Amino acid sequence: MLKPEHKFAGADSAGYDRALALFHQWTHSLSLRRHAHAVEAAMERYATLWKQDVILWRITGLLHDMDYEKHPTPEEHPFVGVAHLQSLGYPESVTTAIMGHTMHGHTPRESLMAKTLFACDELAGFITAVALVRPTRMAGMKVKSVRKKLKDKAFAAAVSRLEIAQGARELGIALPEHIANVIAAMQHREARLQLPRAR
Repeated sequence: MLKPEHKFAGADSAGYDRALALFHQWTHSLSLRRHAHAVEAAMERYATLWKQDVILWRITGLLHDMDYEKHPTPEEHPFVGVAHLQSLGYPESVTTAIMGHTMHGHTPRESLMAKTLFACDELAGFITAVALVRPTRMAGMKVKSVRKKLKDKAFAAAVSRLEIAQGARELGIALPEHIANVIAAMQHREARLQLPRAR
């Protein structure tokens, strides 16, 4: 039996723990959990750099794909998840950012948090793919290695290179710097990503 869900009561450690429990209720796939934690790590780093609400940004990164496992179609994701978060009282800054992280959400990315979530989503997924083909995983990963893989259209072909480039532009950050920031964020939280050991 699922525990009753709690209304959003603030972006503090208890609020994060409730968001994590909610995420685990909705998402069971290891790959989706890994992706959420990768985006969360990137959001944490940018919130720290820009002196934003770190826990709120982490929660937004964690929950951005919470409905994807059960509702993966463009007609449902992220609309189902956002509606549920709204029912729990999550702030508009969070739900609007999540709506804006997909092109089909048709939601303008006006806040810094919304722009950052969009910029980190595809890139975090791509960097994870790069890590999975490296014997040292995240350790020692360089920007030039990621950029080289970006030029290889057959590698992680489902990841939109256009959205990665667009995300950096919307943030006003050069792509190499953005890649470096996300690599550093994921290296800092690598244990949370549960990357498999190289054979």
